[in-house]
Amino acid sequence: MALYSEKVMDHFMHPRNVGVIENADGVGEVGNAKCGDIMKIYLKIENDIIVDVKFETFGCGSAIASSSMATEMIMGKSIHEAMALTNKAVAEALDGLPAHKLHCSVLAEEAIKNALKDYFDRNNIPYDEKQFPDCAHCAHCE
Repeated sequence: MALYSEKVMDHFMHPRNVGVIENADGVGEVGNAKCGDIMKIYLKIENDIIVDVKFETFGCGSAIASSSMATEMIMGKSIHEAMALTNKAVAEALDGLPAHKLHCSVLAEEAIKNALKDYFDRNNIPYDEKQFPDCAHCAHCE
C-alpha cells in the first residue's frame, strides 16, 4: 500500500487556494514546533459566508495537502459551518493520512479556527472561548 493516497498527492502537487488575501477579514497562523510546519489561512467573509480563502504553508506534503483540502472544504460555507470543520474530516477527505502525519490535519483545523477567531475579534462578535484550540498547550505542539 502507498504511504499517501492519490488525493493527498494531488493536493500536494496541485494545491488549491494558495496565496494571500490583502485586507483579509480574518487571518489565522499556527505552527508545530516538533516538525516545523507553519500554516497561515486568510479569509474573506461577506454576510457570514466565506467567499474567498487562501493559505500559505511552510511544511511537508501532508501539511500542504491538508491546507489545500481544508480551504476547499470551507469555501462558500457559512462561518458556522467552517467552525464545525474537524481535523478528522480533513483527513477523511484526503482518504487518510499516515498516523505520524495526522498533526497536519490538526494544524489545518486550528489555522481555520484561528482565522475565524480573528474575524470575530475584529468585528466584536461574541463567541465561546472553548470553541477555539489552545495551541500553546495542546499535545500536538508540545
